[in-house]
Parts: sequence; structure tokens; C-alpha cells
Amino acid sequence: MAAKALAALALLALAGCMTTKGGSFCDIARPIRLSAATIDAMTDDEVKQALALNKKGEKLCHWRA
Repeated sequence: MAAKALAALALLALAGCMTTKGGSFCDIARPIRLSAATIDAMTDDEVKQALALNKKGEKLCHWRA
């Protein structure tokens, strides 16, 4: 259940860089940090989405891995 919610969050964050209030991706997005057990319960696609969000944050917002 948590994995699906995180995947939905990732999709929303990846959908665009601006919110309706004018905030940027870096203002609203946060790195997705998951436990090994959660990752094991996720589908391959959900893991790819989480990784894509984190990579985008590293590039645009200078998040550290």
C-alpha cells in the first residue's frame, strides 16, 4: 500500500515542475528514501519511478544520494 502511494507521488512529481501556486519542483519534491523491505515489495516499475524522481532531484535540486 505504501509503495503504491509513493509511486503515485513520484508520478505526480514527474508530471511537471510547477505547482498551481507557482512553486518549483525543488520547492515541493523530496527524495524518496525507502527501506530494503519496502523496495522488495515494490514492482520493478515502482522502483524505476522512485529512482527517476531521485535522479531528477539530484540534477535539478542538487540532492545528495
